[in-house]
Amino acid sequence: MRTAFVLTVSDGVTAGTRQDESGDGLAERLAKLDFSVERASVPDDAARISAAVEEWSTRTALIVTTGGTGLGPRDVTPQALRDLLDYEIPGFGEQMRAVGRGSTPMADLSRSFAGVLRSCLVIAVPGSPSGALESLAALAPILDHALETLGGATKHVHEEDVAGGA
Repeated sequence: MRTAFVLTVSDGVTAGTRQDESGDGLAERLAKLDFSVERASVPDDAARISAAVEEWSTRTALIVTTGGTGLGPRDVTPQALRDLLDYEIPGFGEQMRAVGRGSTPMADLSRSFAGVLRSCLVIAVPGSPSGALESLAALAPILDHALETLGGATKHVHEEDVAGGA
């Protein structure tokens, strides 16, 4: 079974004053996608976010962070991750916002995105339970292929190969 890591970025969750509904929902959804899920939480602190993602990137192929992607002064997840990642995958953020627009015009305020650290896919989704789950659902159709590609399965099968032409 594949392992995924869900990192909740929230001062309230870390302090124990707020329930981690987004992390709970993501873990449940990832389990349905055949992932074994590990979890942790950190406050809205760029150094703590980076340290957790750096550590887990050596142990799993998928990290999903939830929280800290809005416009508030404590929303620092995108900054923390962009300084850490090897490269960004623009289409992931575009897809999450495009699907989110179907539910709320506020989706365009999200700074959700994804990128790669070594061979680990890192996805930053909103902290709201609906936004987090909707964002993951938007990426579910391409998640397996992205992980396979990052894992080294980059050979494409051509139609003529399948038909016996090569």
